[in-house]
Amino acid sequence: MHPKTVLITGCSSGIGRATALAFLEEDWCVYATARNPADIETLGEKGCNIATLDVTDQDDVDRVVDRIIEEEGHISCLVNNAGFGQMGPVEDVPTEQVHRQFDVNVYWPHRLLRAVLPHMREQEDGTVVNVSSAAGRVSFPGGGIYAGSKFALEAMSDALRNEVDEYGIDVVVVEPGPVETQFTDRAEREVHGDDGDRGDGDDADDIPGIERSGAYESFYELFSDTQLIGGGGLGAISAERVAEDILDAASSTKPRPRYQPGTAARISVLARHLPARWLDTAYRYLRKL
Repeated sequence: MHPKTVLITGCSSGIGRATALAFLEEDWCVYATARNPADIETLGEKGCNIATLDVTDQDDVDRVVDRIIEEEGHISCLVNNAGFGQMGPVEDVPTEQVHRQFDVNVYWPHRLLRAVLPHMREQEDGTVVNVSSAAGRVSFPGGGIYAGSKFALEAMSDALRNEVDEYGIDVVVVEPGPVETQFTDRAEREVHGDDGDRGDGDDADDIPGIERSGAYESFYELFSDTQLIGGGGLGAISAERVAEDILDAASSTKPRPRYQPGTAARISVLARHLPARWLDTAYRYLRKL
């Protein structure tokens, strides 16, 4: 029998790298991808199949998917993980950065889905895992653009889950809260490129891709104090913990529609049930503090 095959995007670090290693330990055939092949060389040395993949390029997506089908004959699981977070007050984020955010966080999963689903339908089996965020259920000041992209991914996943159910395909959303990853570094790479100017990096409120209007300095101070833009902060969990839930979803015969790794994620998504006025009051209270 052929081992199960998984295609994982965004494996250069953090959740993607941890997920590739978790699947590998369970004897899956792992195709780990990243935009820069040098970032995943060590995964290749450990036994993963590695591939260069720019998720914003449809030709690149088709090339990688065709390679997997040619070499393995099937794709058991797709893990849509590649992404970044464009932080900043809505007014301070240039429109071109909004396009970039949605291109990577929404349009790329759609590209992968369109390439992979025909093969899963043919084999009448498969699992799609879309890595979202607790911000995909509850937005917050200074995170509207990022949360908006994750809201869109969640809505697309809910529709897709019912559309492909008759073909034996499962669609799962994983919604971590704060994760101990280089969140700001990833955003800088997306904005400036691997060799671009990334600023001095000394300030926690040095958010890439924004044009400060000067009207929202209290939000930048809040972000700096709470480490919301640093990929850590209160309640942060390891990337390996998120990878556990991704592997569990892919391995289960009846996975849950949503997984929330960590206590902070479970508490955060409960906030969506609160009246909007209550949340607004909480944000005003935080700003005063």
